[in-house]
Amino acid sequence: MGELNMEGQYLIYGLAGIILLFLMIRLLKWPIKILINGIIGVVILYLANFIIANLGLIGINVNFSLAINPITALIAGFFGVPGVIVLIIIRLFL
Repeated sequence: MGELNMEGQYLIYGLAGIILLFLMIRLLKWPIKILINGIIGVVILYLANFIIANLGLIGINVNFSLAINPITALIAGFFGVPGVIVLIIIRLFL
């Protein structure tokens, strides 16, 4: 009476698999979000450096660039354009 038939075992394995998949997705959601924000930050920093480098073409002499490293990429990724503006201000005054 205590034994499950084959269909019952498949049902238990399926439910356990769904719960395990749900837990894995919940655990991986945060690191994937940080990775995506970092990639977006690198793109924003690259575009900012490209724009800064090309200001010399219109007569504005600017002699600096923003470093692209994990910290600045995450700042730019999390805060977007305001984060890049803060990085530029920090680079100019420090």
